[in-house]
Amino acid sequence: MELIKAKERAEQLRAIIEKHNHNYYDLDAPTIEDDEYDALMRELRGIEEEFPQLLTVDSPTQRVGGSAMTTFEKVQHTVQMGSLQDVFSVDEVADFIDRVSQQNADEYVVEPKIDGLSVSLEYENGVFVRGSTRGDGFIGEDITNNLKTIRSIPLKLNEEIPFIEVRGEVYMPKKSFAALCEEQERKGEQLPKNPRNAAAGSLRQKDSRITAQRKLDIFCFNVQRIEGKQLTSHSQSLEYMSQLGFKVIPDYVVCHNREEVVQRINEIGESRKLLPFDIDGAVVKVNDFALREEIGATTKVPKWAVAFKYPPEEKETTLNEIEINVGRTGALTPVAIFEPVFLAGTTVSRAILHNQDIISDKDIRVGDRIVVRKAGDIIPEVVKSVAHAENSEPYFIPNVCPVCGAEALRDEDEAVIRCQNFDCPAQLLRSIEHFASRNAMNIDGLGEAIVEQLVNEGLIKTVADLYTLDIQELMALERFGRKSAENLIQSIENSKKNELNRLVFALGIRGIGQRAATLLCEHFGDMDSIMNAFELEISSIEGFGGIMARSVYEAMHEPHRMKLIERLKEYGVNMSYKSSKMSDKFAGLTFVLTGTLPTMTRDQAKALIEQNGGKCSGSVSKKTSYVLAGEEAGSKLTKANELGITVITEAQLLEMIE
Repeated sequence: MELIKAKERAEQLRAIIEKHNHNYYDLDAPTIEDDEYDALMRELRGIEEEFPQLLTVDSPTQRVGGSAMTTFEKVQHTVQMGSLQDVFSVDEVADFIDRVSQQNADEYVVEPKIDGLSVSLEYENGVFVRGSTRGDGFIGEDITNNLKTIRSIPLKLNEEIPFIEVRGEVYMPKKSFAALCEEQERKGEQLPKNPRNAAAGSLRQKDSRITAQRKLDIFCFNVQRIEGKQLTSHSQSLEYMSQLGFKVIPDYVVCHNREEVVQRINEIGESRKLLPFDIDGAVVKVNDFALREEIGATTKVPKWAVAFKYPPEEKETTLNEIEINVGRTGALTPVAIFEPVFLAGTTVSRAILHNQDIISDKDIRVGDRIVVRKAGDIIPEVVKSVAHAENSEPYFIPNVCPVCGAEALRDEDEAVIRCQNFDCPAQLLRSIEHFASRNAMNIDGLGEAIVEQLVNEGLIKTVADLYTLDIQELMALERFGRKSAENLIQSIENSKKNELNRLVFALGIRGIGQRAATLLCEHFGDMDSIMNAFELEISSIEGFGGIMARSVYEAMHEPHRMKLIERLKEYGVNMSYKSSKMSDKFAGLTFVLTGTLPTMTRDQAKALIEQNGGKCSGSVSKKTSYVLAGEEAGSKLTKANELGITVITEAQLLEMIE
């Protein structure tokens, strides 16, 4: 390749790779497969090796990738959390062993490479004090509270060692991933692409309670820093971490030559289908720490380790048909039905195609020969079409609902096509479940099975029909006695007294969650005012954008929903909002909370601030008005002092209110 062409190609590759880095590390939304990404990196690395003058300091080959999000506090890593050099053949592994053996390496640790999210765990005197993501290797995100929800992470070690920082890989077990996919499919929500993607998204939840529900796990595999203990080898460090109470990387083996290393890599590869977690390779490391120092590292990767990447298992089959399913929100989801194939331990014959854009981009047609595999060795997916059937035509999702026959239209701002009939039977079950859910109308005893029973018996056709049920009707149904019937009727009756923001959320307006529903009610005060509001007025609410305002306006002028609200009024459901706001003393002020307060929880303090017109933020900036600090306040207090932000106590906050 000529220098000029090489330069052009290198610049093009850097732009493409950086875009995919952002999608993968920052957004948790990869748009290409790992093997495609690896091919791009290999091509760029090859050009830079052939033309060293083209190597730039900001090349993707010279850094880990990703950057810290603004959602969480930034953490600067004292020891860089780097990545490993990937290799894809036994010959490359052999070359690595030959190279380091010339520097007197004679022991290697081979361990599975867990496919998850790399994190740092810091302990002082045996107590867990901070956890953070890798980020770009130098600066990550403080996710301590979310990491505390992972039960295999010890909050206190078995030994009060002065300080230790370990590195681990947070992952979602296959069982947890399958349960999450089943739940989100049932709710008509978008499915995660794979367990790694699901784990990363779970760790970045602002609400740690959501993280806890995801049932994440971790394997620790490296000591980053340590005080009070001398470690001389990797295998010793793994044994010591296990003694301290960490869940260390499983099935690691100390090998002594090339043959043993290759054999262990093959053994791990053969067992990966049977593992309860996802792996994407095997890691080979020089065992001796002193020798590692001598071997050294590049600016991006250590020279004393490599990561062998296994190719994904793929099978070719024939696509027989594309089936359309309808979810709670009316979304029409295409599902590929193909000739059964045995893949990653089970026989599969179906795979979700997600939306029209994916079908069109891959040009998937009925009758095609297609390649399928399992995302995370669990969820089947269609990788590509390899051959069209004779006289085949491009496939388009129909513009009518297959369940009720009503018109189906594509959302203006999404790739989803939705049934426009709110009375569609496919949507009814999920909409009633949402209406009765804990954060909506909170109707106790109205679970999925009961809702399905009531619908199947023809007792409810819309959520308003819940308020027409009586005890005798319920007692005539299977599984209902007098007491259970009375309890459900009483719970339905109690829901009439809920504040209006619960009802607005329960109506299932797209894009309107609990917080947005409350903002609407704070601004307008009653249902009639919300229904009569213009789109421009709704968009003027702080925290609302044009898309949300349009969604509310259109929802409140949709004939079906207007009729539903009128019926709810007739049955006595509360249509007004009694604001919890006590004053506007904190109007225009932004507070950041840190540490443990003497008498209040942070949620209670936050509610008190908001009731007096203030706002709460999760991070300190120049726009912060006050930092409310309690005991054991961390980096937020430090940053507040650096920026000159006023720091107050709980007592001072109460004085300001009084």
